[in-house]
Amino acid sequence: MQDGYFLLGEDKKLDVRAGRVLPFTLGHEIAGTIERIGEAAGGVSPGDPVAVYPWIGCGACAACGRGDENICAAGRHLGINRDGGFASHVLVPHPRYLLDRAPLSPSFAATLMCSGLTAYAALKRIAVQAALGPLLLVGMGGVGMIGLALARAMFKQAPLVADTDARKRDAALAGGAAAAFDPGDAGARKALLAATAGGVYGACDFVGSERSLAFATGALARGGRVVVTGLFGGTFTMPVAMLALKAIAIEGTQTGTLGEARELLAAARAWKLEPPPLSEQPLADAQAALDQLRAGQVIGRLVLTN
Repeated sequence: MQDGYFLLGEDKKLDVRAGRVLPFTLGHEIAGTIERIGEAAGGVSPGDPVAVYPWIGCGACAACGRGDENICAAGRHLGINRDGGFASHVLVPHPRYLLDRAPLSPSFAATLMCSGLTAYAALKRIAVQAALGPLLLVGMGGVGMIGLALARAMFKQAPLVADTDARKRDAALAGGAAAAFDPGDAGARKALLAATAGGVYGACDFVGSERSLAFATGALARGGRVVVTGLFGGTFTMPVAMLALKAIAIEGTQTGTLGEARELLAAARAWKLEPPPLSEQPLADAQAALDQLRAGQVIGRLVLTN
């Protein structure tokens, strides 16, 4: 979003600058306290501690009618095409998007509104596969680390993880992963298949690159499913016949619904969910924080505080 495009592979880019008048405020993982409400804003009060669901739809299309505001084509998504949370104040158009976060800290609750929600929605889609054996989580960035914590709470077996960064593999092992693999290692796929007696039945690709998806699909057993949430970019190819011969599925998901956001906050409280590594920086250091993230220097999440 900062660059203004997504990489589509083969030197192609998806331009996402339309509809944004500069200066534009980024930031879609938002939590704080309510300062002021409009006359029609019932059910909330100034001073309430809240997390903000940012994936606000148009309210009129078929996706919104199904409750899938997160994939609304005319969405009013905070920090994406409406001013977001890298600010002292945020305007939210309706109280239903203000979710009670108590007793969670604002830093943890904020990350649940995208990192956590994305991982939770993806894991729900492979819950059936999780009953057949350990899952594979590819990419131990901010989404992957909260995905690890959620997978450990949701399923009986601790997941396997994969990341090219040794520091992130170590952090994942410290967070309870059953084993960690380096997709850049030529022997990693063979080792994973041996460790799982033929592959995993469910995988989440939190990176979304050609290499990460190739590793995830290559690790699947027959009948397996990969859910892709990452937006790193690029292209992916595989023999079409293998989809049928191995009866595998590749599915994409974009964050999660408002209902799933409520579920996740309730689950985080009920499970006493441990947050991923979090470090706070002042709002004035937003650009430095983004630069650290871009350089791959962040373990877990950086949170800007006002």
